[in-house]
Amino acid sequence: MKKKIKFYITSQNRRIRYSLINQEKGLVLIFFHGFMSDMVGEKPLNFEYFAKKLKIGFLRFEYSGHGKSSGKFTNGSISKWTSDAKDLIKNKVSKNKKIILIGSSMGSWIALNLAKYFKKQLIGFVGIASAPEFTERIMWKNFTKKMKSQILKNNVLELKNDYGSSYPITKKLIFDGRKNKVFSKMKLKIPALLFHGTNDKTVPIIFSKKTLKLFTNKKKKMFIIKNGDHSLSKKINLKKINKELKKLIKQFF
Repeated sequence: MKKKIKFYITSQNRRIRYSLINQEKGLVLIFFHGFMSDMVGEKPLNFEYFAKKLKIGFLRFEYSGHGKSSGKFTNGSISKWTSDAKDLIKNKVSKNKKIILIGSSMGSWIALNLAKYFKKQLIGFVGIASAPEFTERIMWKNFTKKMKSQILKNNVLELKNDYGSSYPITKKLIFDGRKNKVFSKMKLKIPALLFHGTNDKTVPIIFSKKTLKLFTNKKKKMFIIKNGDHSLSKKINLKKINKELKKLIKQFF
């Protein structure tokens, strides 16, 4: 049960950092981090500890251009990051294992992209501040004409954040996002747990509500976390998520 941080070379020759524990168990939780995040934050480490306590499998990883995985962030896209995740899971998680996908913000979008591919193994979904289609419905929608003109002309826009720094948004990211629509194309029969904070300044709660509608299973629930921020990484928030996730797992194991 040693912590194993390794690198996997995808079919596209991208070097993806990952950690997989207890892969011999019947259930594997898979964590998908958010936009410009990584696999060493409070949430993935919380779920790894959670999995160890329950003696189940857990996989965390970083998309190309994130954390210590190879590649430039500006070369990334939803399609490319979905491909990274699909390649890794397909090769590192046995087909006879059951899986639960846990997506944080953008990670929910990528997890949803893979839900049908892994449908024979998939028994549940957890979305934390889910943000499917955010590139169009949040970014592009709120860009000024000047910003849109700049990204179309220069292929990249330096977007300032609330912390005084900036990050690059590429034309490729925006245009590729339009090829990855999930709200109008998907219905899933598995149980789902959605969590969203009332103080989320990054992604409106409506995104989690729309995500919930993708699931037809009666065992779907949405939890609105009072005073919760976008990350929902505080101990009190993670404790609530862990509690509900444990209930979900007990339905099957």
